[in-house]
Amino acid sequence: MFRKIFILAVILASALTASAEFRWGPTVGVNFSTFHWKQDLAKTSMLTGGQAGVMGEIMIPGIGFGIDLGLRYNLHGAHVDFGEHEVWASDGIKNQNVWLHTIEIPFNLRFKWTRMNGFERTLAPFVFGGPVFSFTVSTNDAPAIEHPAGYVAMQCGAGVELFEHWQISGGYSWGISYQVRTIKLDNYSAQNRGAFINVAYLF
Repeated sequence: MFRKIFILAVILASALTASAEFRWGPTVGVNFSTFHWKQDLAKTSMLTGGQAGVMGEIMIPGIGFGIDLGLRYNLHGAHVDFGEHEVWASDGIKNQNVWLHTIEIPFNLRFKWTRMNGFERTLAPFVFGGPVFSFTVSTNDAPAIEHPAGYVAMQCGAGVELFEHWQISGGYSWGISYQVRTIKLDNYSAQNRGAFINVAYLF
């Protein structure tokens, strides 16, 4: 299924590029993430992380529809109370912050309001949504968990473009495949969930 989504995304991007305007630039942001476990066993709370990379925007002139895609490094995770349960405490594992270092490829459909009698050159609101393909590079010292090579999430959000270059956006992301699972308990896995705020400058 993921392969079909990726192929469809490439085809759509190719079709749009033929008659669209392309811009790109750096982006940085902050995220507020946690883990959503399959069962309510290990108490988990949110951590604040960061992300940085590059993004591109392809918009069809005149109608406001387009896509954005990017490549970014993302540091995120959650605080998990492993030490409250004997299954982990017996191994000397305590409550800890679990951090994951990932490389992400977001691919969003977007709509930008571009017909506002010229005001859009000062401020243009937009909305977006789509999949995020992520590859886990490493974690901090977290002996209770393991992780797959990659996972898929969905995200959606809204933002504004200022003076035709600066874009400020925020949204919510939720995993549709698992990102971490515990080593000692079979099939006890978690998806990543959280909010984010990004700032980008497009040339």
